[in-house]
Amino acid sequence: MAVPIVAVVAFNHFSPFHLSVPCIIFGDLLHDQKLFELKIYTEESGSIQSHEGLSVQSSLSIEELAQADIIIVPSWRDPAEKPNQAMLDAMVEAHARGNQVVGLCLGTYVLAYAGLLKNHKAATHWEFEQDFISRFPDVDLDCNALYVDDDRLITSAGTAAGLDCCLYLVRRRYGSAIANKLARRMVIPPYREGGQAQFIERPIPFTTKDARINTLLDYLRNNLNKIHGLDELAEHSKMSRRTFTRQFYKATGMSVGEWLLIERLQRSQELLESTSLAIDAIAEQIGFQSTASLRQHFKRRFNVTPSEWRRTFRGHQKLR
Repeated sequence: MAVPIVAVVAFNHFSPFHLSVPCIIFGDLLHDQKLFELKIYTEESGSIQSHEGLSVQSSLSIEELAQADIIIVPSWRDPAEKPNQAMLDAMVEAHARGNQVVGLCLGTYVLAYAGLLKNHKAATHWEFEQDFISRFPDVDLDCNALYVDDDRLITSAGTAAGLDCCLYLVRRRYGSAIANKLARRMVIPPYREGGQAQFIERPIPFTTKDARINTLLDYLRNNLNKIHGLDELAEHSKMSRRTFTRQFYKATGMSVGEWLLIERLQRSQELLESTSLAIDAIAEQIGFQSTASLRQHFKRRFNVTPSEWRRTFRGHQKLR
């Protein structure tokens, strides 16, 4: 099966760091598993250079750019400069095909110049927020987000947030296990706290340093549909209730109730994205006492309803 084609846009006077971020994440970082086909598209013809003298050549035509599964603009050299129209048109065409278009850091400006971000949420480097708002008042700029995904238009804040955003894209395609593997290979956290990361999952640690608590977490994950009391769980862990609650918090950083809620909501995301189960069936399967309770907690945590989440992350996929 063909892997997704990722087209990274380069331009004269590019930043080597910003260009390298998507090239590392979507290149052959996992040597035993090819996840993406990475291609470079240059905004100008011929070889282009960074200020440091590094040169890059294009491996894509403008027609092939429009066909890419993911287009990534890793930065932009000047917020006041509008990119060439042919490239902007190719990005619009790619998005219209149902593909993802990504702007990292000042790359958000390029998406905005293409008209893609009109009436959509977006993020960019905090130093340029006021400039961006003045140039593109019809874009709903989130000034506190590390990255934002709105209708396959993914934008990020500056510098290192590009890594967070690229790992998010991997996670959406291949799941947390692969994204975490990439993060470990790069010696970076798979998820960083900070900002209002709307529409973005927040995986909780799968294990802790406490073997007894790990055994309990496995039990809870396999029995999310059941009601669990502290006395029952303490007995299951062969501890007193007081010792159990203290050890659970020490191992996970949260109460049993908080952990269960986060785990149930994360499972609901997975089921919404990967199945066509009715929302009331999902609520029952993961242990919410009512569909209304699932909707209430889901909306409070992610600022969208379960149905909206499903539409966003399944998108063009046909529900069976």
